[in-house]
Amino acid sequence: MERRKVIAGNWKMNMLPNEAIDFIQELTPLVKDTKNEVILCVPYIDLFYATLNAQDTNIKIGAQNMHFEESGAFTGEVSR
Repeated sequence: MERRKVIAGNWKMNMLPNEAIDFIQELTPLVKDTKNEVILCVPYIDLFYATLNAQDTNIKIGAQNMHFEESGAFTGEVSR
């Protein structure tokens, strides 16, 4: 049995919910026929919108945690 490849990414603390929605809508047709597993790990503020927009797609949604800075490239973080 061949293992599926995992394609995962995040955008740290850099996208607002409307940008997350647009991104997922643009990504969906590009990955709809892939045999790979596609995962987006999004910050808390985008989690609700990402989950809704990834329904009925092959995109899985994961969550990130918090960080005290206002913005920046803090992997897995969301500001307070």
